[in-house]
Amino acid sequence: MKRLIIDCDPGNGITGANVDDGLALALALGSANVSLELITTVAGNTPCEQGFNVAKDLVERLGLAVPVVKGADRALVEPPEPWREALDNRVHNSNLAHLWQGVRQPGLFSPPQEEAAEAIAKLICANPGQITLVAIGPLTNVALAMERYPEMIDAVQEIAIMGGVFALDDYIKDTNFGLDPEAAQKVLTSGASITLVPMDVTTQTLMTHNDLNRIAKLNTALSNFVTETVRPWIDYSIQTRKLPGCRIHDALVIAWLLNQQVATAADYYVEVELRPGQTRGKSWRYRQPLWVDVGIGAPGGELIHVLQTVDNRLLIAMLEKALA
Repeated sequence: MKRLIIDCDPGNGITGANVDDGLALALALGSANVSLELITTVAGNTPCEQGFNVAKDLVERLGLAVPVVKGADRALVEPPEPWREALDNRVHNSNLAHLWQGVRQPGLFSPPQEEAAEAIAKLICANPGQITLVAIGPLTNVALAMERYPEMIDAVQEIAIMGGVFALDDYIKDTNFGLDPEAAQKVLTSGASITLVPMDVTTQTLMTHNDLNRIAKLNTALSNFVTETVRPWIDYSIQTRKLPGCRIHDALVIAWLLNQQVATAADYYVEVELRPGQTRGKSWRYRQPLWVDVGIGAPGGELIHVLQTVDNRLLIAMLEKALA
């Protein structure tokens, strides 16, 4: 049984917001060998409170007792305004907001007083070696948890992260690391056991309308949630990104933890660019550690398991099985 915390920035049901966090949550909730013990939210794909409402609404919709805790509203250093404006305008400026017409909106909920960083660190430290932390948004909450509870670095079984981009045309950096470079650098060089799922591999994933049609026929609470919220995002991706479907980045992180045949991986040292400029937030990978500070960040940390290729057919099959 995998005991998980999922730290995320879900946008399912929100006009213009990506839906891969919700797919990752659905895969975890529907998998018999996963115990999802805590969901926390962070500012990223959606504002933190909005993401909290999405996650809380899903848990309530399923009648589950999984705690949901709201986290950081902004990055450690990076100003949120340029990112927020770009993310909020991506659909409205494309005149495609109508794709979300009729989609059920998440309810409004009051978050608990406890902060996500506290909840994450306390649960991990109380269960040393037993909890895997899945971080599929900016790493602000995780960095804050490590800062306040350094013992968490040794206590966590593994941290599985979606973030980074190394060798993709047209991508300098990804949103998760770009929104909070300092947090990403702090976590990646912490010395914790880390698996990294970068965009180099997640852009090899794909969910089509045909896949979603099969999922719709399952007619379960989880499959209905996925069908309703993913449908407009597929249409948006087809029209704006010229894809035959949509990428399902974050779902691959959960799938890897459940079945490592879904992807291949190799070990690297990973750092994040912190200097001002266009490459701030870009990730770099090395076979050998950096012994000299070259301005990318403070050298350190352990080798990180980096996913490289994906079996998309197996990934979709795993989702279908979980949603049934």
